Amino acid sequence: MDVVSDAISAMHLGHPRSNRLRMGGSWCTRLDPYDGAGFHVVLKGHCWLWTEGGDPVSLGVGDAVLLPHGTGHVIADTPPGAADPAREPVPFERWCAEAGAEVRGDREGTEMLCGKYWLDGSRMHPLLAELPEVVHLPSRVGRHLELRAAIDLLAGELDEVRPGSCVALPNLLDLLLVYMIRSWMTETSSGAWPGALGDPVTAAALRAMHADPAAPWTNDRLAAEAGVSRPTLARRFTALVGRPPMAYLAWWRVVRAAGLLRDTKETLAAIATRVGYGSPYALSHAFEREFGTTPGRYRAQATGRPASVPPPQRPPGQGDFGDTAGRRLSRSS
Repeated sequence: MDVVSDAISAMHLGHPRSNRLRMGGSWCTRLDPYDGAGFHVVLKGHCWLWTEGGDPVSLGVGDAVLLPHGTGHVIADTPPGAADPAREPVPFERWCAEAGAEVRGDREGTEMLCGKYWLDGSRMHPLLAELPEVVHLPSRVGRHLELRAAIDLLAGELDEVRPGSCVALPNLLDLLLVYMIRSWMTETSSGAWPGALGDPVTAAALRAMHADPAAPWTNDRLAAEAGVSRPTLARRFTALVGRPPMAYLAWWRVVRAAGLLRDTKETLAAIATRVGYGSPYALSHAFEREFGTTPGRYRAQATGRPASVPPPQRPPGQGDFGDTAGRRLSRSS
């Protein structure tokens, strides 16, 4: 796979979740931090989004927002302090329960697509780690056409249950995440990884390693793939990626191993072969150095079985969007 696909696949857990919400009147709700990435897309109307200590972001029709690190945030019909300085955001789950009545005939409210992706932060690729807390992708004529198309398709699937929706929805949500990251990469003027993937030498070496991480790569072989000398590859790769080529490869191999331990029942010996280690012992040593636990204990913890020394984890996720597709929400002004 390519770097962006691998970066997402390595930390992706389970199925994404989403809903389509219609809000009327005055409203303000809070989503607590969670393990994963969240998104909002405004289909109609206007609203505001802000994080603690962050500047409010004005969102109009067609705007998309990605919160790649599960940062807690508030969304409301007005910016903070504009209507009622004392107004407290209502927790999202309680707000949904209290405001579940339909808004009949309300054509002036706000309509949004909201959702989340469950992610394993212990396997986060540096490309995703350098994404800002809030990625705002404003709607602009002629820009991000793939993202706009994915949003339209997703909104259509959420309008009504149709044959094949159970397959279409999760795949469209995964596609939406890819397009949001792509759009950020074309828009950003900072960040090492857009530069790394835009550099032909570094990108060629990365493509080779990700296409076949188990191959017996050396600096000389990677330099040949990139069409440059070994010193040139080492200099450009290290400057853009932040570590030398072989150090990056060693890290990526154990991250791939972690994914196989979590998602398959393959033996450690088979996994070692698949990721480029000569023996289970060699993989175990590298794995424990990176993750602070043995492959066996990591697998036990990841699959829900008791483990004597589980790897460190972030607090359990909160602020689930649930499965309330199409719900209409209202808060009286």
